[in-house]
Amino acid sequence: MRQKIQKVIISNGIYIVDIPDVDLQILCAAPADVVKHLTQKGYIVSAEKSGVPYETGPNAILLSDISIQQTSFSNLGEFPVLQMLYKQGMMIPNHPNNNGEKPIIIGSPKQIRSQLNYIHRGNYGLISKEEIMAAGIDEEQAEEMMRMKLKFAFGKIKDPSSLLQSVIVEGESNEVEIKKGVTIVRNDSNNFTISYEGESVTVDLNLAQDQQYLAPYNLGYYDIKREYFAVIHSGQGDGWDIHRPSMGSIIMYHGEIYLVDVGPNITNVLQALGIGLNEIKGIFHTHAHDDHFAGITSLLQTSHKIKYYSTPLIRSSVTKKMAALLDVEESEFEKYFDICDLEFDKWSDINGLEVMPVFSPHPIETNIFIFRTFWENGYRTYGHFADITSFNVLESMITDDSTQPGITQEFYDKTKEHYLQEVMLKKIDVGGGMIHGDAKDFVWDKTDKIILAHTSSKDLTQTQKSIGSGAPFGAVDVLIPDQQDLLRRSMHTHLKSHFPTISSDQIRILMNCQIKTFNPESILLREYQNVDKVYLVLTGIVEMIEYGSFNNSTLISSGAFIGELNTLLDIHLNKTFRAISYVKALEIPSELFSVFIKYNNLDELIGKRVIKFEILNDFPLFSDLLSFAVLNDIAQSLETLEFKEGEDIVHIKDDCSLYLLASGEVEKYIDEDHIYTVKSRDFFAEEQLVLGKATSFKYTAKKDIIVHKIPNETIKNIPSVYWQLFESYRKTIRSL
Repeated sequence: MRQKIQKVIISNGIYIVDIPDVDLQILCAAPADVVKHLTQKGYIVSAEKSGVPYETGPNAILLSDISIQQTSFSNLGEFPVLQMLYKQGMMIPNHPNNNGEKPIIIGSPKQIRSQLNYIHRGNYGLISKEEIMAAGIDEEQAEEMMRMKLKFAFGKIKDPSSLLQSVIVEGESNEVEIKKGVTIVRNDSNNFTISYEGESVTVDLNLAQDQQYLAPYNLGYYDIKREYFAVIHSGQGDGWDIHRPSMGSIIMYHGEIYLVDVGPNITNVLQALGIGLNEIKGIFHTHAHDDHFAGITSLLQTSHKIKYYSTPLIRSSVTKKMAALLDVEESEFEKYFDICDLEFDKWSDINGLEVMPVFSPHPIETNIFIFRTFWENGYRTYGHFADITSFNVLESMITDDSTQPGITQEFYDKTKEHYLQEVMLKKIDVGGGMIHGDAKDFVWDKTDKIILAHTSSKDLTQTQKSIGSGAPFGAVDVLIPDQQDLLRRSMHTHLKSHFPTISSDQIRILMNCQIKTFNPESILLREYQNVDKVYLVLTGIVEMIEYGSFNNSTLISSGAFIGELNTLLDIHLNKTFRAISYVKALEIPSELFSVFIKYNNLDELIGKRVIKFEILNDFPLFSDLLSFAVLNDIAQSLETLEFKEGEDIVHIKDDCSLYLLASGEVEKYIDEDHIYTVKSRDFFAEEQLVLGKATSFKYTAKKDIIVHKIPNETIKNIPSVYWQLFESYRKTIRSL
């Protein structure tokens, strides 16, 4: 007998529930690039009805109750909704699939509110002249930008509720109808049962501890040499391309790493290129569409605030969209990024790398970037032109009537001049259509080399090939080669951070050792083996695995030593260290390392440091990708305290610190009401850091306990730690 309801696994944490009798296909969870997953699995295919081409696909989205899982957004409905409205034809006038039904979004009141606001910002960015002026744009320019925006929006900014139907699922065990007898009930957080005419399926949207949302493409691994000034091509596709990451670049300058945009699956992109998150110095952001924005939560998982470079106009648009997705205040943005505002049409100097943002017409606020640095015979220059608009489309928008949506002739001329300015290397959007660029506009561009990007076509057309080049993932254009061995300069910086009191003459002894390259998935040091080498990680990502540990693995980035304590104590390793990407490491013979430590009287310092590192490693809060310098600051501030059973931990009222529970249990109260029990290897008193003041929470030792205390000043500027503390505080507030 034919099933009336069917559940299909698409990827980790993603499902399709299909009820064909009522023409309902529910996409369950919508992480980054979910449309690409559906296309690969055959749930989105090209079709034709009444002679009109369209795409198939889901017509409803079940939202995750949890905004972020394993550092990635769970609910990115922008591209799935766009696919429903335009590629399926649900919003296109006179389209055979436009039958008056709207795409359905299903979820908690909080997630539906958040999703509607996020989709609204994704469609329009800033939605009024006043919002544009609040970002520092004068009234005349703001009016011009608003007229352009309205032209892209067909004359009107629509409320998302006019485009989407919402089905709210409140609480647990409360059955709600979705459509024509199809019902849904929440069983537990992120766990739902969908039923129809006596049949039902259960959907669990929770990712397991060792699961991640998967990328829809396999990128391989690349061993990238650090250059003086170069561009790594980290994405040439768009939000629909199933084979490649979305358009993006990585700029290397003086050994520093900068992202240009932060698209979906940025962690996979960086891992493939052998770049650790903690190596990222800054991001240059063009705009807030998901294919250039969705990876931004990965940048919250670093041990330092990444510098955020863009104009206040674009930052405002990005901030509002991110705040909507996370359901937080806009002011939270600056808790995670070091904001460095740029000015339109002006050069800013960033330690010798100069950048100029230029306004680019697009449905949401967008700037393109031109980078340069001084060299022989002038400047070496790179232009990153993401999400530009074709000249034909711009010409069609020109109007002399200032009361109507559109642009002026002057605006058109200025934009054309900016697009065609000559640089050495230029990457341009040639996606076509109403909101993207056209390669033919650049036939007479005098730029030395043009890279064509932002398409979903696997191959360029013959016309495009005659105008510009392609660039496979991981290809590098070197504008100024490195002649000073930037890797060894980085090595010196890392060694000085480990041994700040030791002279450079002594440091050079270790620097004379060999640099070794490890292939991805190879083991540097294995558990239980004798250690005859100590490694200092210089580039790439290393996984530390302890067999049978509660915490399956920890990620180690550049600057960390491996095997130093085992060498000094002459003991076997109790962990395995494995390369996730290409890894370059300074290989120091154990005997030389031991002599170096003893000669410089560092035995006690190293021993105490490593013991405290082991304490921190026991807590999931500090398990991933914290740099050595940050871990060292935390370790030095660590203070251990003991409390007897029934004793109130009164210190919490007296200072602003975070407490790590090493053993025992702690009861958490507000006034006299019990909230929950804190278990060992967990933390408490995080609300003081989040709120910046003492609170009414009280903590009492349920048993004899040992705690480690860390001053809030030490950890408040570590994005990965702050995010976990903020989420824990929000969970407490929700439970109240």
